[in-house]
Amino acid sequence: MAAWAAGALSVLAFAPFGLFPLALAGPLLLCWLWRDATPRFGFQSGWAYGVGLLGFGVFWLHISIDQFGNMGTLAAIALTLLFVVVLALYYGLLGWLTVRLWRTGGHGIGLFGWLPSLWVLGEWLRGWLLSGFPWLLLGYSQIDSPLGGYAPLVGVYGVSWLLLLSAVLLFRLLSPAVVGRLWLAAGLALLWGAGSLLNQLSWTEPAGKPLTVSMIQANIAQEAKWKRDALRPTMELYAGLTRGLWQSDLIIWPETAVPAFAHQVEEVLLQPLAEEAVANQSGLLIGIPIWNTDTGAYYNAMLSLGQERGSYAKRHLVPFGEFMPLKRWLRPLIDWLQIPMSDFTPGDAPRPLLKVVGYQAGISICYEDAFGEEVIEALPQAAFLVNASNDAWFGDSLAPRQHLEIARMRALETGRYLLRSTNTGISALIDQKGKIQGFSPAFERHVLTGEIVPMQGATPYVRIGNWGVVLWSCFLVLLALIKGSHRGPPLRKK
Repeated sequence: MAAWAAGALSVLAFAPFGLFPLALAGPLLLCWLWRDATPRFGFQSGWAYGVGLLGFGVFWLHISIDQFGNMGTLAAIALTLLFVVVLALYYGLLGWLTVRLWRTGGHGIGLFGWLPSLWVLGEWLRGWLLSGFPWLLLGYSQIDSPLGGYAPLVGVYGVSWLLLLSAVLLFRLLSPAVVGRLWLAAGLALLWGAGSLLNQLSWTEPAGKPLTVSMIQANIAQEAKWKRDALRPTMELYAGLTRGLWQSDLIIWPETAVPAFAHQVEEVLLQPLAEEAVANQSGLLIGIPIWNTDTGAYYNAMLSLGQERGSYAKRHLVPFGEFMPLKRWLRPLIDWLQIPMSDFTPGDAPRPLLKVVGYQAGISICYEDAFGEEVIEALPQAAFLVNASNDAWFGDSLAPRQHLEIARMRALETGRYLLRSTNTGISALIDQKGKIQGFSPAFERHVLTGEIVPMQGATPYVRIGNWGVVLWSCFLVLLALIKGSHRGPPLRKK
């Protein structure tokens, strides 16, 4: 129960609460629980922590399954809980491995290396295995803490590693009869103090004059968006708002803003807007599905209109929402769920780049910005980042706030401004330090206008990616396993 409560409490460390010190509470408690435990108890308590963290942190998943997946409330809740208890197994495995290492003598100085490493490797596996679900990584909770200063160097997984190191330092510091308390306290102070200093550094520099950008948040309800009679009013709304913004250098519409294929609205919408954009020396980015009439494949895409015309098709699709795994066998489920545009084809662009207003922009669509290793594929060429999203699937829940926090981390990691355009919120203009310069209130029709500065250069994280932290963690865990094997079999608890 204590581990479950610690996991649930950790949700308060993330947006919108932002109580970042609480992220230390869970790992610190787990250290106390695991120090004299059996591997079985280590698994149980780790799994309970994961159920608490994910159960409270991503319970909003049931909203889309219930309201838009045609499954009913009880079935949606049951499916969400199943997802949570399965995903929590990562933390159960972490607890089992931790206790095994601890019982073979891994409680010495090596604890400062292998325990954070095990935790981060678990987060990393969760972030890519079976398409990945890298939500509520502990590093995200530190976006406004001193540890956030390390993000341009080591990324969100590196920040998680340093947070776990802090938890181990605190655990040793608070343990009875421990020696070297002064050194432990000094190490903790140095770790967090250096993070504060790193926050003052600039890893990138301006690449040109400021640009005026506008993002349209039309606030069209998800349940009404794909109705046949909603197409014309939707196009008229976006076009009308756009024509009042031609003084901006760049105007952005959110993900799938137009509920029709591009070729279907080319003459009535896209071509007129393209001509107006050229006449006003402006650029326009539109979220719109694109259908390849030759192959029958269709894509979730962003289309650039103006001096340069191009498109980017979303590469990392959401399972069961945008594509159906094993659809040859699950076709009846696809038909039953009746989710519109749920059979997209992933794009195959080697890099997520699109040229707009004379600059290369790093493009991500919705869920893609949760994968830092994919976002940095656009760098260092990209002068700024654009994320077009539609969080209306999850209603007025924690999801839009948590997603905004993830976008902030991408800006901080890369040293780039990030423009986040959404259908119902929260649209935001984020600077190269991950700070919000302006935002649109959730569930309100709003146009957000502001200035960004195109940037150049590369942070250490852009050059190294996640592999630096992952390989370092693998090395430390392997070292601990080798040392443990030389000490003989684990002691049996009496």
